[in-house]
Amino acid sequence: MAYQADQARYRNMQYAASGQSGLALSRVALGLWHNFGSQDPFDTMRETLFAAFDCGITYFDLANNYGPVPGSAEENFGRILHGDLSAYRDELVIATKAGYRMWPGPYGTGGSRKAMLASLDQSLTRMKLDYVDIFYSHRMDPDTPLEETMGALAQAVRQGKALYAGISNYDGETAKRAGALLTAAGCPFVVCQNRYSLLDCTVEQNGLLAYARESGKGVAAFSPLAQGLLSGRYLHGIPQGSRIARGNSVRMKPEVLTPALLQALEKLSKMAADRGQTLAQFALSWVLSAPEVTSVLVGASCAAQLRENVACLTAAPLSKEERQAAASILA
Repeated sequence: MAYQADQARYRNMQYAASGQSGLALSRVALGLWHNFGSQDPFDTMRETLFAAFDCGITYFDLANNYGPVPGSAEENFGRILHGDLSAYRDELVIATKAGYRMWPGPYGTGGSRKAMLASLDQSLTRMKLDYVDIFYSHRMDPDTPLEETMGALAQAVRQGKALYAGISNYDGETAKRAGALLTAAGCPFVVCQNRYSLLDCTVEQNGLLAYARESGKGVAAFSPLAQGLLSGRYLHGIPQGSRIARGNSVRMKPEVLTPALLQALEKLSKMAADRGQTLAQFALSWVLSAPEVTSVLVGASCAAQLRENVACLTAAPLSKEERQAAASILA
């Protein structure tokens, strides 16, 4: 049976302008970093994407190397988009990125004009798209002049292969330089994407949030659940099949679950319960309570998990006092 989007899909989702631009992003977005690769069940991917759009999620975040295997997330997304969601293309914000290793040789990584523009063409082919809404530089590249990388983003926009430019994993000082270059090129630069959670507040120290606030750029926060540590699933041990149990993540090893961290997670879980939220919902609300944050990118292994994450929006926004109290638990 052909997919028909929920008529009420925009009723409960919240949207915010990305900085001072006219581009509104859903406050919760779906990231396809995990669970959309060649090893994942295709029917589950379809159900998750349908659930996301039915919940009002309009921002779908990809990158050239998402998988595994690299490129397979874009291929699977493109297959579902054209098989079921093509009628809704103008209601979607589709983003991709380039910068990390994608193919062998000197041009398959980094921020050179050669690597960036070739990668974008490959991404468009995999997703069967004429353009993406946002094209990101995925990382700072010390081996390529920033002028060259930003020039590639501006060229992609001029060619009509992207509507907006973004940068990901940049610090505040480099973002400021990048922003000046893009402004000089007349390129619509609207969003910075960075890791941000109760367990990783680097953007508060490296100047990124300050830059976004002062320059009127949006912030899309990824890993708001710290790759599952703030999901609540580790409060009573390491579940079989979890990321830590699988041992396939550099950041997620059993030794990260120290007694001090587990005690802090218990306290946060109590704060969440007092608000009628799960720990995961509370952690998402905490990130969204930062004035600079436009959207949080969540991953989901199934539709039910996605709906639970989106339900963080039904609770009252965190007060400044609640936000500070939660941060102090992990200080």
